[in-house]
Amino acid sequence: MEMAEFIESRKPRWEQLESLLDRSESHGLRELSLEDARTLGRLYRAVSSDLLWVRARSGSADVNAYLNDLVGRAYALTYPGRRPRLADVWGFVARGFPALMRREWRMYVASLLLLLAGVGFGYVGMMVDPDAAHYLVPAEHLNLDPVERAANEAAGDGMSVGDQAQFTTYLFTHNIQVAFLAFALGITVGLGTAIMLFVNGLFLGALAQVYAAKGMAGWFWAWILPHGIPEITAICIAGAAGLVIARGMVAPRGLPRGQAVRQEAVTAVRLLFGTLVLFVLAGFIEGTVSQIHPPKLSVAFKVSFALTVGAGVYAYLLSDWLRGGRAAPDGGAESAHG
Repeated sequence: MEMAEFIESRKPRWEQLESLLDRSESHGLRELSLEDARTLGRLYRAVSSDLLWVRARSGSADVNAYLNDLVGRAYALTYPGRRPRLADVWGFVARGFPALMRREWRMYVASLLLLLAGVGFGYVGMMVDPDAAHYLVPAEHLNLDPVERAANEAAGDGMSVGDQAQFTTYLFTHNIQVAFLAFALGITVGLGTAIMLFVNGLFLGALAQVYAAKGMAGWFWAWILPHGIPEITAICIAGAAGLVIARGMVAPRGLPRGQAVRQEAVTAVRLLFGTLVLFVLAGFIEGTVSQIHPPKLSVAFKVSFALTVGAGVYAYLLSDWLRGGRAAPDGGAESAHG
């Protein structure tokens, strides 16, 4: 049988299965009649056979992708699986997430470069025009003199424990919001994600120059880097997740655009989920080491601590390369229909 003839003869049942899947996904399987439920199961098996036939004959990529999507959706409804266990979560954190990072490293590098471009622009902008501080420096730091702040911290007259806890909580929640927004703005074809990353880098660069201009660069980086390395890494991964969604819109790779975005969204959500471990680590450090300033903890100690944490974070993220890429991107076996 020729491919065109095969498609023409099978198309009605593909459309029937698609209609049943749309109804089931919108209203639940319980809304189907017994006969419709049986029909869905029968069509799932039949379309699975059609998919194998198309693959065996190297058929059209569009037809193959369309059938694979139908079979995948039917599989998810027919075999919803079990609720995630702790072991499943650990499997993803330990192996699946690093494998996913290996697969999407280009999106991460693009995200990181956007943030670093903002850092450079903010730093140079403050050097060229210090009066731009009102536009480039975060509002809560505009009236803080770096030298005076460092002196107060050294004398023990800095923020109280309660104020530090409140400030840390604010930063923690703010940065998670930034990460989720960078992810969600992927739907703007990535433009919103790019702007978010650039602007956050811009604020960081401008603030770094304010401290550097007062001879406090070491003090500043000793404050920022211990929690900043895992935190900025997490934000850039969230930005990469947004760019993954944008990729589905811009380069659907022969798939219908809606289907491509749905597939990329699964990858993007996994990337976002993986950042939670880094945010927890950053939050813990931010509430402890980052808030203990010289002379209690020296600049050299805090920077060394930060570099050690950074080495650990990137050893974890690059661990799939070290293992030779044997882990599946989702941390488990491939699905039966894929």
